[in-house]
Amino acid sequence: MNVCVLHNEVAPDAGPDEQDVLVQAAEISEALKRLGQAVSRTAADLECARALAAVRRHSPCLVFNLVESLAGSDALIHVYPGLLEAAGIPFTGSSAAALFLSSNKLIAKRLMACAGIPTPAHIDLSDCRPRVSAPGTYIVKSATEHASAGIDDDCVIEIASAADADAARTTFARRFRQGLFFAEAFIRGREFNLSILEGPGGPEVLCPAEIIFGGFGERPKIVGYSAKWDAASSEYLHTPRTFAFGESDRGLLESLKTTALACWREFGLRGYARVDFRVDEDSRPWVLEINANPCLSSDAGFMAAAHASGYGPDSVIERIMAASAQEGALS
Repeated sequence: MNVCVLHNEVAPDAGPDEQDVLVQAAEISEALKRLGQAVSRTAADLECARALAAVRRHSPCLVFNLVESLAGSDALIHVYPGLLEAAGIPFTGSSAAALFLSSNKLIAKRLMACAGIPTPAHIDLSDCRPRVSAPGTYIVKSATEHASAGIDDDCVIEIASAADADAARTTFARRFRQGLFFAEAFIRGREFNLSILEGPGGPEVLCPAEIIFGGFGERPKIVGYSAKWDAASSEYLHTPRTFAFGESDRGLLESLKTTALACWREFGLRGYARVDFRVDEDSRPWVLEINANPCLSSDAGFMAAAHASGYGPDSVIERIMAASAQEGALS
């Protein structure tokens, strides 16, 4: 099979969160070669017609889609899947619609609330008159950018009134330049990531992972930008993940798995995904984000969960491709 690995173009001076897609492209290309596939690579940018023509020149049977952003904006994550759908070219991962709905966190939260999937309350700070229904502690986030972009300790703030929300809107407007950002009720408690890999029997929830916060003291226990991308930082060193749980967590883990699968079904996901949770002090899970195209680098959380579940990287890539082939046969 001829497989084209499609990833977003990355500027030489881009940060580690953007550079990571090149690591994914290289590792997946090697895995595809080990699986006996003919591999080509194409970088996608805003010149969509040119990039699509480059893909077509390779005459791929399948595109392995790794496009995470365009022109530095994650808000455009759905553009190339939409183009591939229109062109009738099969590709891995979720559809353009599923990527759009899940990657815009404000839209995703509304859909989850309608479906009865628990997600923390929020205040839309992109609204010129943000409304506050419940005072409390919040964490400010971008609605469209991922990889903890812009998130640091100072994003955890107290909001007790519309005036506080308006002040937060002014304070964070420059940091979240895309214009869409919100304050989400901050859940004090544990943090979990549940990865899902599609297989012959449907979606399989891999071993749940918990982020362990050590040495944070009075600081907010969050996985900010430094914790994800600065390997020399204290935050990075003190947020390891664990797959080891005791019997007392059995009920919680089952609840997390059930909720993760509800997210998969509600958003019509395909191939692979990751659902991020916080669990409050009463052991209630709350969905923070649904990531329809989580990082597939060997040192990232998805592959770590796959390894803990007994799957090597080649098996993961093979199953992701098989899910795309099955979808094509059904469509």
